[in-house]
Amino acid sequence: MKIAVLGSGEVAQSLADGFLRHGHDVALGTRDPTQLDAWATEHPQARIMGGSDAAAAGDLVVLCVKGSAAAAALRAVDPKNLAGKVVIDVTNPVSDDPPANGVLGFFTSLEQSLMERLQDEFEDVRFVKAFNSVGASLMVDPQLPGGPPTMFICGNDPAAKDAVAGILDEFGWEAEDLGGVEAARAIEPLCILWCIPGFLRGTWEHAFKLLR
Repeated sequence: MKIAVLGSGEVAQSLADGFLRHGHDVALGTRDPTQLDAWATEHPQARIMGGSDAAAAGDLVVLCVKGSAAAAALRAVDPKNLAGKVVIDVTNPVSDDPPANGVLGFFTSLEQSLMERLQDEFEDVRFVKAFNSVGASLMVDPQLPGGPPTMFICGNDPAAKDAVAGILDEFGWEAEDLGGVEAARAIEPLCILWCIPGFLRGTWEHAFKLLR
């Protein structure tokens, strides 16, 4: 597939690297290409371009920006370039406040997730929440003693979720579909839970697994 990754941080770079390793065509969309100079040197097969061009070129788009900048980032790439496309929403609504005893703050409530806000504004986009509850180092091909971890996903479009589940399987994950966009109210706070051991004990190499 032709994948457009919007962002230039660690998460964007890790996922872009993973898509490349799994044989996909990758374009990174960023406002400042110089932030990716070192990464681009190591990944000459990837294309670095502006966000609008990347979004237009991608069959599937991955949103890897700060949660507070998510809506602005989508507006900046022109929603027409996203209409009808699957957009993997990796974002979390983390506030700027420092963690309280290891617990992150969110700028959303339990009654509305960030993903719901995005879906309400960008009605023609087929959002799927994924990759938001684990660190960048484990997003692709995680090797953990407990076997393949579980990635909880949600979204309103069944075909879009099937596409993302296929990517997760390719990347070494078990996808667990939790239903419509409202489920993001529960999935996004998993980021808070995942981060607590890191902030308190400095341990970041863990993931969730659903047992039956």
